[in-house]
Amino acid sequence: MSHWAWLLPALPAVAAAVGLFAWRVIPGGPAVPAIGGSVAALAVAIAVLADAESNPVHVTSNTTSWTPTGGVALHVGTRVDGFAAVIALMVAVVALAVQVYSTAYMAGDPHYPSYAGEISLFTAAMLLVVVSSDLFELLIGWEIMGLCSYLLVGHYWQAEGSRAAAVKALITTRVGDTAFLFGIFALGIGAGSFDIGQVTAAAPTLPHATVVAGALLLLGGVVGKSAQFPLHVWLPDAMAGPTPVSALIHAATMVAAGIYVVARVYPVYLAAPVALTVLGIIACITMLGAALAALAEDDLKRVLAWSTVSQLAYMAAGLAVRGWSSGIWHLLTHAAFKALLFLAAGSVLRTLGTNLMSEMGGLWRRMPITFVTALVGAGALAGLPPFAGAFSKDAVLDAAREHGGGLGHAVYAVGLVTVFVTGAYVTRLVVRTFLGSYRGDPSIRLHESPVVMTAPLVVLAGFAVLLGAPALPSSYGVKRWLGTPAGTLPLHVGTVGVITTTVISLAGVGAVVWLWSRRPAADPVEALGRLATPLRRAFYVDDLYGAAVVRPVGTLARVALGVDRRGIDAMAVGSGRAAVLLGGGLRRLQTGNVQTYLSALVAGMLIVVLSVSVAVAA
Repeated sequence: MSHWAWLLPALPAVAAAVGLFAWRVIPGGPAVPAIGGSVAALAVAIAVLADAESNPVHVTSNTTSWTPTGGVALHVGTRVDGFAAVIALMVAVVALAVQVYSTAYMAGDPHYPSYAGEISLFTAAMLLVVVSSDLFELLIGWEIMGLCSYLLVGHYWQAEGSRAAAVKALITTRVGDTAFLFGIFALGIGAGSFDIGQVTAAAPTLPHATVVAGALLLLGGVVGKSAQFPLHVWLPDAMAGPTPVSALIHAATMVAAGIYVVARVYPVYLAAPVALTVLGIIACITMLGAALAALAEDDLKRVLAWSTVSQLAYMAAGLAVRGWSSGIWHLLTHAAFKALLFLAAGSVLRTLGTNLMSEMGGLWRRMPITFVTALVGAGALAGLPPFAGAFSKDAVLDAAREHGGGLGHAVYAVGLVTVFVTGAYVTRLVVRTFLGSYRGDPSIRLHESPVVMTAPLVVLAGFAVLLGAPALPSSYGVKRWLGTPAGTLPLHVGTVGVITTTVISLAGVGAVVWLWSRRPAADPVEALGRLATPLRRAFYVDDLYGAAVVRPVGTLARVALGVDRRGIDAMAVGSGRAAVLLGGGLRRLQTGNVQTYLSALVAGMLIVVLSVSVAVAA
């Protein structure tokens, strides 16, 4: 069945085309191809995973020549192993949950047909990234995701905030993608092939400068797509889009693609240790900084967005310290509990009509299913057993401790501090949203969401628990499917490590609960006093970019526009007007009267004769 892996991106792509252009003639409307394509992709993903059961580390590669380029040949095909099969299944499950959930969440939206088609195309693009056999083929999926994120984040295009967020996401990620493209050139030309298998096989023998340059340039694209410092600023603003879009972007597509690419070409990074060091430093800055920003944010979706930035940094940190399996395991568990949390947030927002936690509270009685499932997601995000996030996060920290050295110790120390902060902001989210007294509009009738929205929550809550099962002593599960690539540390979850992270997380939980119990109506973050302001402003990074980049570029653009309008355009328009005036003057001389022409000719000749005579006399 792995030979049919090309169906993974093809089926959602076909669903997107049908949904966008033929939904009017389909009984049931655009939801039918959207859900049907997702179901079909999930079925193929399950079949591909079952086919890889006998030997997950075996690679099935099917390629064919794409087009002659006069240089390094391009190929198109699929490359599937246990790793790709598991990630494809993850994408398909989340995409199906989002499509089903969206039928109720987006009910009544006149732009739902385009929304559903774009979600299908987004899914197809991510699956193309997962199964691609060629770096340029992967780049196609990579760029289609960027386009889809622009369209989906700007779905509510009538609102200026949505338009601005979509443009910001597009431009910020394009900065990284430029480096990504040059990284593909460096590695492909250096290896003599853009085939992923050949590039990774050739990496240890490439010139050191080539492999380092390629790895660092690819990292530029990864930092942009996975919202890592300093290109992280687009992701919180992307919450202007519909909440199901946020769930898809944050859990299974777009941001996950960056981590996946590093893992897919990991031998390149093993051959360029300096790139892993840079990745580790970026991860340390991002995981703690984003967690602190989440601690003071009032917008529920933006809290979850900052948490995504922080958790992606855990994955990047795992890869940086050679904990390949632990980083990818955290990618899988994060997909389950983050999709769950975003869809739970959507359930709340659909009922209340606001994103602000200061206008929530006391929802647990009226929305019990949303509350319980959100509590499961919150426990997984905070790293509390028995939820899967506790074990995958500890596996990352265990890899950092095992790696040692300056980088390993830094990742471990910063990771433990971030565990405390994560426990604190997750608890603040729960108590401000679900507990205490309701602080919002009293005219709103609080009620649970329909079953088409709560059912995906229950399914994802089950995954948020079950994905922790591989932490048990067993050769099955994550250890089997992800394996331990050569040169990386084996996946390990120790009892002492889990207890340590649990105690630290509970300390963060307890601190917020204590502050909240003293003043239930107040925001626990107020205890930080003036320190809360820089956290709310995310350490002024956006302000810095606004002052150093956005405003100067805007000023330069206005100057260029002025020069264009008053200079270049004025010259062109002036030339045109002069030609019109001259032509009009000459046209008046064309009377068609022969006598007039002869009179003018005689007058001209007399003027010439008189002029010559005067000149001779002088």
